[in-house]
Amino acid sequence: MLVWLLLLGIVIWNYGRQDQAAPADCAIVLGAAAYGARPSPVFEERIRHGLALYRTGLVSKLIFTGGYGDGASHAESEVAAAYARRHGVPEADILIETRSRTTQQNLTEARALMKAQGLRTAILVSDPLHMRRAMWMARDLDIPAVSSPTPTSRYRSLKTKWRFLRRELHYWHVYLFTGT
Repeated sequence: MLVWLLLLGIVIWNYGRQDQAAPADCAIVLGAAAYGARPSPVFEERIRHGLALYRTGLVSKLIFTGGYGDGASHAESEVAAAYARRHGVPEADILIETRSRTTQQNLTEARALMKAQGLRTAILVSDPLHMRRAMWMARDLDIPAVSSPTPTSRYRSLKTKWRFLRRELHYWHVYLFTGT
């Protein structure tokens, strides 16, 4: 069991260091916490990376995911959309969903938006250690996507990276055994 966890941890760690960004119809920016009308530092990194993909012309649409956290006044995706508008992205190039609360729900809602808008391909944006599981879910949902992890992360110290990796190992197994 220990060998399995070690190997899976290495796979997750290494996968998050690979940027597969290539021209696509849209970027799916996975939600993270928002505090009122402000994105958390982790979410802001994801939003900024989505904006960079948009500005370089790799994508023409941004899909921001994330609903309302417990007691939240704003959906994560609404916070991200406002951030993008403040940074010059036209409203017509921003799509949001406000119902999801998990990675799988983020991707399910993004897939529905893609279908409704005629978008076929995506670049998936999240934190490096989250990318492998998110891409696995995207594949299972038949979303043609490549991964583009944030080049910087708020998880900088070995302690915070280790905590995030342990969390990912847990959620990887939850998804593996329950499909949720």
